Amino acid sequence: MPPSPRSSAPGSRAESARPALAWPLAAIALLPLLLAPTPLPAAGAGNGGAQRDPELRAVVQQAIQSAQCFGDQYDSAVWYTLMEPRLRGYLSDREERLAVLRTVYCETHRPGATTLPPGLVLAVVDVESRFDRWAVSATGAVGLMQVMPFWPERLGMQRRELVGVEANIRMGCAILRHYLAAEHNDVRRALGRYNGSVSNRNYPDRVVTRWTRFWKGADDLGRS
Repeated sequence: MPPSPRSSAPGSRAESARPALAWPLAAIALLPLLLAPTPLPAAGAGNGGAQRDPELRAVVQQAIQSAQCFGDQYDSAVWYTLMEPRLRGYLSDREERLAVLRTVYCETHRPGATTLPPGLVLAVVDVESRFDRWAVSATGAVGLMQVMPFWPERLGMQRRELVGVEANIRMGCAILRHYLAAEHNDVRRALGRYNGSVSNRNYPDRVVTRWTRFWKGADDLGRS
């Protein structure tokens, strides 16, 4: 079943009054974490041990440098029509919904890279943050796809960029694609490495369940 709404209904006065991607009051508390340098957390269960493979730096760097979207107009129109209503229970702001969908579609259909199932990426975002770009985990992972905070520093970016829709999904997709390749498309093992919990089935099972029960329709376009 679709998740219960976390915010005001689409089309409400609250939605129309709030500017797209505005900084909510809750975000003020995150500024010290996002702006101040923080030592890398020790490896361990969950995200604390994730996303640390040395070869990942080149992968994520390439994704950040080639950010242009080459989505087919017809496919993207169908994608928005099918998927936008599903995000209304998570995000009240229409522009933010479209930004999430546009970025997920483009990053999963990145030219020259292996296509990712868009529904899988949406399921990762769902489980990791419930589409809250301000989410911060106990181990310091930030944003929609819970990217570890050392990435901006390694890539010459600013840490506050992790709460942006495009940068966070772009990095998260690059990392997930790398782990899928390393695990020969074993989705559960790749998800375990993404989360830093390879020996624990709970996280992969949660993502796969959400993918197959709610987001699978995102993969039905001809290019998926």
